Amino acid sequence: MQRSSVDWETYVSSKGTVLELVKEIAKGSFEVPPGSIIFEDPPDHDLHRGLLARAFTPRRMKDLEPKVREFCARSLDPLVGAGGFDFVRDLGAPVPMRTIGMLLGIPEQDQEAIRQHIDEGLRLAESGVPSLSMERMVQDQSGAFQEYIDWRADHPSDDVMTDLLRAEFEDRAGTRRQLTREEVLNYVNLLAAAGNETTTRLIGWAGSVLAEHPDQRKELADDRSLVPNTIEELLRYESPSPIQARYVTKDVEHHGEIVPQGSTIALLSAAANRDEREFPDPDRFDIRRNISHHLAFGYGVHFCLGASLARLEGRIALDEVMKRFPTWEVDWDNAVAGRTSTVRGWESLPVTT
Repeated sequence: MQRSSVDWETYVSSKGTVLELVKEIAKGSFEVPPGSIIFEDPPDHDLHRGLLARAFTPRRMKDLEPKVREFCARSLDPLVGAGGFDFVRDLGAPVPMRTIGMLLGIPEQDQEAIRQHIDEGLRLAESGVPSLSMERMVQDQSGAFQEYIDWRADHPSDDVMTDLLRAEFEDRAGTRRQLTREEVLNYVNLLAAAGNETTTRLIGWAGSVLAEHPDQRKELADDRSLVPNTIEELLRYESPSPIQARYVTKDVEHHGEIVPQGSTIALLSAAANRDEREFPDPDRFDIRRNISHHLAFGYGVHFCLGASLARLEGRIALDEVMKRFPTWEVDWDNAVAGRTSTVRGWESLPVTT
């Protein structure tokens, strides 16, 4: 996993990082929009990643924290005494959607429709392929965001859309310039899609895994300073994004077998996070585990740019849950597992409190 993640010249991302889409992109039926750093390799990846990194500065993360905490409290307070809630629909889905909205400057009332559209594009049909083509998803999503970008250009604010509209950089031709509206739109599309789904699944896993380990949950309820490490253990134990794909540009050997040039290889980050050479007794969930690093956010040049944001959202959401609900039981008969191209978790996780 680490070898393949570091050697980006052999294991390329520019032909797709989703198994179902690699063939479509490799044969040229769909061209990835510039700025889609998940589907790029250096030097383009480095240039675009550097611009997008402006969304995740320490200052911006610090400014977001009280706003995210207020939103979690506002979502959970009405549920106290109600007898239960849904970890995903009441918390896991709204929190990352609202947080990305805070970053981008999108009105709260418009965010649910945008999230539903993103989810529909990622969800797999029974055939095993995404329900919308990548091209269709990008086109439809672009229409949803274009009006916000146009409006923000005339009404600047302290948000990522404004930062991207004002950003100056030197492109690969050596020209100093600003981003075009189309380039800004590509960045916004990426932030909205990548910033919602995986964090939703992380919060859902917190609900199910802690319910299955009530002794660990009691420790956490008694000492909420364990929340940050609990999030790290959840990321390791049930990685929301368990698989990534790469296109192989030359023959390579793995475990005595040759993987020929032109193949697609799957990087199983979830399996790596259960590797007993790195994590003793790896199938045991332990909120006190000493974790120096894990691969839930990837490795190498494609290490998740939004890792700090996902950690912040997961930490705050879990802390606010534990503050109000020290115990709960999952209604397994009505829980619904989610199935998307690269993400696993819960679509619905109702609990009784």
